[in-house]
Amino acid sequence: MSALSNLRVLELSCDVAGEHCARLLADFGADIVKVEQAGRGSSTRHVGPFSDKAPDPERSGLFAFLNTSKRSVSLDLGSPEGRQSLHTLLRSVDALIDDHPKGFLEELGLSPETLAAQYPALVVCCVTPFGYNATAAQQRAYGINILHSAWGYHSPSEANNDKPPLKGVGRFLGEYEAGLGAALALTAALCWRQHSGKGQFVDVSQQETLCSLVDYVLAQMVAGTMDVSNRRQAFDLGGPATFFACRDGYIYVWLSEPGHWQGMSTLMGDPDWMKQDFPDRWLELHVTPDRIARCRAGIAEWMKDQNKAEVAERAQKLGVPLVPVNTMEDVFRSPQMAHRKFFAQIDHPKLGQLHYPTVPYRLSATPPGIRRPAPLLGEHTQQALDEARTAGPRITSATRPVAAATTLRKASGPLQGVRVLEHSKVWAGPYVGKLLAFLGAEVIRVESYDSLDATRRFGTKDINDAPGFQAVNPGKYSVQISLKGDEGRRLIKELVKVSDIFVENLRPGAVKRQGLSYEELRALKPDIVAVSMSMWGQEGPLSYQTGYAPCFNALSGLCHLAGYENGPPQLVNTRYGDSSYGTAAAFAAVVALYHQRRTGEGQYIDVSAVESLSSNLGDSFMEYFISGRSPQRDGNRHADLAPHGVYRCQEGDWMTLAVGTDEQWRKLCEVMGQPALANDPRFVDLNARNTNHHELDQTLSAWTRDKDARELCTTLQTVGVSAFKSLNSIDLVSEDHLWQRGFYTHVIDNRNRVVSTLGAPWQLSRTPAKVEHAAPLLGEQNDYVLGTLLGLSAEERQRLIAAKIIH
Repeated sequence: MSALSNLRVLELSCDVAGEHCARLLADFGADIVKVEQAGRGSSTRHVGPFSDKAPDPERSGLFAFLNTSKRSVSLDLGSPEGRQSLHTLLRSVDALIDDHPKGFLEELGLSPETLAAQYPALVVCCVTPFGYNATAAQQRAYGINILHSAWGYHSPSEANNDKPPLKGVGRFLGEYEAGLGAALALTAALCWRQHSGKGQFVDVSQQETLCSLVDYVLAQMVAGTMDVSNRRQAFDLGGPATFFACRDGYIYVWLSEPGHWQGMSTLMGDPDWMKQDFPDRWLELHVTPDRIARCRAGIAEWMKDQNKAEVAERAQKLGVPLVPVNTMEDVFRSPQMAHRKFFAQIDHPKLGQLHYPTVPYRLSATPPGIRRPAPLLGEHTQQALDEARTAGPRITSATRPVAAATTLRKASGPLQGVRVLEHSKVWAGPYVGKLLAFLGAEVIRVESYDSLDATRRFGTKDINDAPGFQAVNPGKYSVQISLKGDEGRRLIKELVKVSDIFVENLRPGAVKRQGLSYEELRALKPDIVAVSMSMWGQEGPLSYQTGYAPCFNALSGLCHLAGYENGPPQLVNTRYGDSSYGTAAAFAAVVALYHQRRTGEGQYIDVSAVESLSSNLGDSFMEYFISGRSPQRDGNRHADLAPHGVYRCQEGDWMTLAVGTDEQWRKLCEVMGQPALANDPRFVDLNARNTNHHELDQTLSAWTRDKDARELCTTLQTVGVSAFKSLNSIDLVSEDHLWQRGFYTHVIDNRNRVVSTLGAPWQLSRTPAKVEHAAPLLGEQNDYVLGTLLGLSAEERQRLIAAKIIH
């Protein structure tokens, strides 16, 4: 049985974000009925890569990737018959997914308010660039505009102020991320519907999704504990970690601890220069620009003669987080990916047999997978309509009603009554807990002085007021339990018995050594949902390797695509990676929770960071499989949009500009005061503009350089051209739209101070997220967790404190 096989979902989406959301549900068995406009079909059918030189809507690699396991219904939505058929379908489904700008549903007579009144059990999820009620100008935005309304200004991480900020990586990074976030929020709303019988409206903002992914930095900036500025390098970590050229490509090496430095020295044969003026703890305490430069120069000289895969294997065995920068081909041919079966071979009626990227999580009881290729246009029209006409009500009730859980604080989200035990470190695992807390779960962090989270120590002497820890852990509980002895391990096992979800992101094998393997957890609580997170996954020939978020990026294929044309690979953002794969883990956990409530069956979830990021390159992998060539770094170019870039304005500001049609190009030329430019043979259509993109960029850069960025963007938006200022960190923390939407919110900390932080990147109409408390003190909820939940007396708790079990 697939986890979501009892669900039927109507999809009206025609772009990447909504289609990706629906595809993620289809992977778990949901029946996705995709409604497409008769004659034309979804917009993604007209976007490459194509298997033939001439675009064919049935041979789009993008559409094929985004729409596996779905059914296609072709309707003329402009006709009364088409709209009547749409209502027939609506009566037979559990949820609706859409990613059109506001106004599309209203024109169909299906505003969120109308849908709520007419179909009260329907969960409606809309994914839009800036939220459903954003202005008309904000509804018209492309991926580059949205990324630069979040953290695109700070990309690449080691920014060169003479070069423009980058679009990110690939064509649809923000859309993939928003689709994943939407799938998480939608599935949580379906969990609530299981026992309430009620639907609701889920409003997902792509901008807020991207902002949420850098919460470790942005929440500190909003709280006033980290400087904001117009520095392009504001999100960079600094230090010597970077890319180095090898004989056959590039590697990335992370250096931040004495052990990394010693391992690197051993790897290179202990060269003399590493012993000169590099104190033992220089990476932690004595980093200077001169030391960084000499360190990088020495490594670069040695690395140029190495093979990237061989040197990475040797470095990892020495404990050095050094990894190859993988191309699409490297990822596909990775023995780890083969072991995990990340790529599946699918036979498509028009594209033939191709490999497809799948999913980054392995579930023991309900494994996800591709059941069939993407549909031809209208392939299932009659079948789906016939089923809908005879279908009964789509109300589904949980086989096991949710118990009224003991709780310290009243929760309001769709996961109210769910208890999460979080045994995790730093960012990725805690980010899972944060998302589940936003959804209403009670999240209990297991901590102790003898295993203190590094983020409690960064930037402060007060472990209870560490800015980074505060950024990632609002709304959680903390219990102090030392796991160094049997008694502490016994206590955490007792907590497992009263929890629904267990999350850990320790190194593979660590929880097993602590007596907390899935087999042992399942013996304690048969229906537990256990989530393990690691760089490569828990099993496979490379599972022993370790690394940090930049390593995930390099291994996944992202860094190979990020950078300027003919330049080296780059990090799209030093801070990008942990939270992305944390979202994937949270989604898989909520899917498993849905299945648990439906059947009483728990399961084990194994999440890979590398696969999570590779999942955001679906169309790039499809291009490789269709053409046989790995896509290359292309700066700010976009195959389907031109002009498409980031252009300098007055005062060192930058603006993003993306043109999708010849009509938009003509409007832009009119605003430029050069209407004849629209008919210039070099720029007359998309193909010409892409062929002559260097000249096009030079022309636009000369025009924008003396303009005010915000004024120019407002003028262009007025005529229908997608133009937005690239927001620096000062702009971002003062962005009115994010404050008005409640994405920037306030919590109360342990000193009764009101502190600004980030909220959830979605809004739910019936079960809104209301995290009101800041991150916990170490052990702040000891009495509740150990006393109320586990029933330990005050005397017993004092004994455990004296014995340093509660420590």
